[in-house]
Amino acid sequence: MNTNRHTISALVENKFGVLARVAGMISGRGFNIDSLNVAPTNDPLLSRITIVLNGDDAALDLCTKQLRKLINVVEVSDFKEGQGVARELLLVKVRANSKTRPEILQVTDIFRAKIVNMGQDALIIEAIGDEDKVNAFLGLLEPFGIIELARTGRLALKR
Repeated sequence: MNTNRHTISALVENKFGVLARVAGMISGRGFNIDSLNVAPTNDPLLSRITIVLNGDDAALDLCTKQLRKLINVVEVSDFKEGQGVARELLLVKVRANSKTRPEILQVTDIFRAKIVNMGQDALIIEAIGDEDKVNAFLGLLEPFGIIELARTGRLALKR
């Protein structure tokens, strides 16, 4: 059995209950959702749901077919490796004193991240990139002391 990490993008009607039906159908197929993003598109009548999950290819194929049959689902795409552009947004609050601040700023600069809030003893930093970049950035910040973080999970569009 070949188990892989999959990214699925579903264009859905922007209506009450659609997210619950989509998430329920996916969990009902035995998939654990690693990340889930929902936001309106440029058309106010539609939203895009981006789901990252692990599972074997056969079960995923059945899952996407069932997803296409759901009411209010307009389009479903399963991203194969290299077919899309994927990014994640990270907000991280890290301890920073007068001694560690310059080093944190240097790491932030190397990763093209942005300081979005500077306090007496902490910085809030915004980073955008693929999952590996975000994880590498977090790995370098960890020794300074991560106080809190929030990440969007994967967002993706077809090339």
